[in-house]
Amino acid sequence: MANIQEIAKRAGVSSATVSRVINKRDYVSEETRIKVQAVIDELDYVPNLNAVSLKKGATKLIGIVAPMFMDSPGIFMQNFTNAAQEHGYNVTLFMTKGDQAKELEALEMLRRKQIDALVLVIRQNDWDVIAPYTKYGPIVTWQRVEHKQISSVFMDQYEGYTLGLEHLYQKGYRRICNVYGMTSGLNTQSRMQAYQDFCKRHDLNPHAVKQFYGMGSRAQGEELVHFFRTANDKPDAFFTPNDYLAAGIISEARRQHLKIPDDFAVCGFDDMEVAHLLDMTTIHYPIDKQALNAFTIIHNKLVDETEDLLKLQFYLVERKTT
Repeated sequence: MANIQEIAKRAGVSSATVSRVINKRDYVSEETRIKVQAVIDELDYVPNLNAVSLKKGATKLIGIVAPMFMDSPGIFMQNFTNAAQEHGYNVTLFMTKGDQAKELEALEMLRRKQIDALVLVIRQNDWDVIAPYTKYGPIVTWQRVEHKQISSVFMDQYEGYTLGLEHLYQKGYRRICNVYGMTSGLNTQSRMQAYQDFCKRHDLNPHAVKQFYGMGSRAQGEELVHFFRTANDKPDAFFTPNDYLAAGIISEARRQHLKIPDDFAVCGFDDMEVAHLLDMTTIHYPIDKQALNAFTIIHNKLVDETEDLLKLQFYLVERKTT
């Protein structure tokens, strides 16, 4: 493979001059630049990016780790990648499918300086396992964690969930079926606490109707419609962990000739595109801005800057399902 020394010899210039031409720097006459470029083209020379990275101490590569890249994690990844590319970084994706070993591979790449930083969209290993890797580069997570070494762009879901509950109450719904995600997550625990406080505030029985846990898919939303049809104590509203499960409820209800919000109301969470398509009431969750803040945190640490983070805020988007 051709190298700078061979190019310099053929062009009759110094290696420093060849380097200036390759990196498009000044202090090279146009005549010399044309002569050197002709040799580069003849030898089909391409710079060794690994060698460049070692010399500069940076790869300009950031890793994103998640079990899968769809739904809201996909929105996060898309916006993070756009921000990174605008600043000259590339992004590599690690899809773990829930495998802790896959996540450790990404962490080891950070330790070996093969990537500059990591974003853990949804982590698989314990934080105590992940934290020691922060000495090799910045690690940021989308998940809720308060850790001295790991930065997070989480939002307190207590606030967002309370917005939805109070909206349903204002609309006259009292028998609210809450559908939660994984109960081990701090976000889900915040939502559960929001519901308990909501019931105390309005003197409601929190067990008036059945509550559901560990759910999140469209198919599970469809199952909830069948629960509604056979339940003795029917809810008058469903509040879901995301818009996709809510979409499953709405689409299956239509197939079962149920009317929303006459038979029951539905409130989603996230304000994804599917919520617009189905005219679904939901809670706007600024995933795009969280992703931009994640990149800003990493970039600030990598280049020692202090760019401000974007302000994050939940708000209710009222549509026809309530």
